[in-house]
Amino acid sequence: MRIIIIEDEKLSADYLVNLLLKIDHRIEVVKVFESVKDSIMAFNNGIEADLLFVDIHLSDGISFDIFSKVTVNFPIIFTTAYDEYALKAFKLNSIDYLLKPLGIDEVRQAILKYERWNKQSEINFNEISNTYLSESKQFKNRFMVKLGDSISSIHIDEIQYFISEDGVVLLVTKSNKRFIIDYNLDELESCLNFELFFRINRKTIISLSSIEKVNSFFNSRLKVKVLNLEEESSIVSRERVPMFKKWLDGSINT
Repeated sequence: MRIIIIEDEKLSADYLVNLLLKIDHRIEVVKVFESVKDSIMAFNNGIEADLLFVDIHLSDGISFDIFSKVTVNFPIIFTTAYDEYALKAFKLNSIDYLLKPLGIDEVRQAILKYERWNKQSEINFNEISNTYLSESKQFKNRFMVKLGDSISSIHIDEIQYFISEDGVVLLVTKSNKRFIIDYNLDELESCLNFELFFRINRKTIISLSSIEKVNSFFNSRLKVKVLNLEEESSIVSRERVPMFKKWLDGSINT
């Protein structure tokens, strides 16, 4: 069995080589590549193997960048540190994966799975990559604000809500400090963690931790009690009520 390893940490690569040889001394590690660039070059030059072990995060990008540039028909076993988004991407696409630190039993089982692999199976790298990238999107955890002639950073844990007033968007802290920020509410929705923040109406995004109480309101709406937030801005619009309830219940898969 001929194997290629794509791993940018030499110690990890050497460790995997040793595990593979312990499992089966007949295994031949054809090459170890440390980068996206070197891997693409090698595949374009026709290097072949029976199986690939591929780390996700490499020194010059993520390994999915390789497969967007070259066609690879070999079965692949991905390796990664614990990453819930990677696991979801691989599960959706029936790809095997190993969590670091690697153990000999896990590597052995992965080899056995390879030996049972249906050679006709096709791996949809675009689907894997898109799933991984969309799920692992990095959310903002702080905002830069101006304090007179100086600037400061506000962590999301300090934020009560965002509100649009008079053509500007304000960040309001739990100590009721108000700062103008250079975002509109649509932009904020795309960069805030949906598990922590919810847009209750066209002008207000509130944090989960700021909610003191939720009451029924007329016309099938809800009223959220948030410190220092005026009633007019605290009403959950009728069309958002069903999703808001699911959000409060933690029933939305984000």
